[in-house]
Amino acid sequence: MLDLVVGIIAIIVFAPLLIGLAIAIYASDPGPLIFAQPRIGRNGREFRCLKFRTMVVDATDRLEQLLANDPAARAEWARDHKLRNDPRITPLGRFLRKSSLDELPQFFNLINGTMSIVGPRPIVNAEVVRYGRRFQDYCRVRPGITGLWQVSGRSDTTYRRRVALDVAYSKHRSLGLNIKIMMMTVPAVLAAKGSR
Repeated sequence: MLDLVVGIIAIIVFAPLLIGLAIAIYASDPGPLIFAQPRIGRNGREFRCLKFRTMVVDATDRLEQLLANDPAARAEWARDHKLRNDPRITPLGRFLRKSSLDELPQFFNLINGTMSIVGPRPIVNAEVVRYGRRFQDYCRVRPGITGLWQVSGRSDTTYRRRVALDVAYSKHRSLGLNIKIMMMTVPAVLAAKGSR
């Protein structure tokens, strides 16, 4: 119920910003405004995680070409499932990611019940193997807009640390922990620590 209420209020409050960002995204790189990526949710069910598009329209093709021709990028992608200097990200997209504004559409995920305010960062199918036997711990809770990983350095941490934080949250979640994480989210977002 809290997720639903927060989602509705946030969409109303941020409506002008959502509209303004949508216009800016289309003006800077015409194409879809929203990137709806399949992610793994509670009980292992797949859902569409919504974000403002921060990459060029042909990002998938560019990634395949890059990984085929650049051994260093291929190794980094295999290790972190991310690229520190991703050539697919648009200039506006870089700002949206740094400021976390690209994640504003996830308030719609709160409304449809696929995400929660606090929880593990939603993962894609290719990341399931990184969790191993800990995947069941991940599946016990709904993914969150914010969580322990998001307030603990995000991309500055190792993937192993990310899994450990997700498991710790799943096992020890409580109202008190959720409130603490929400309070830590604002300074973490403002500092943009670990955001890429």
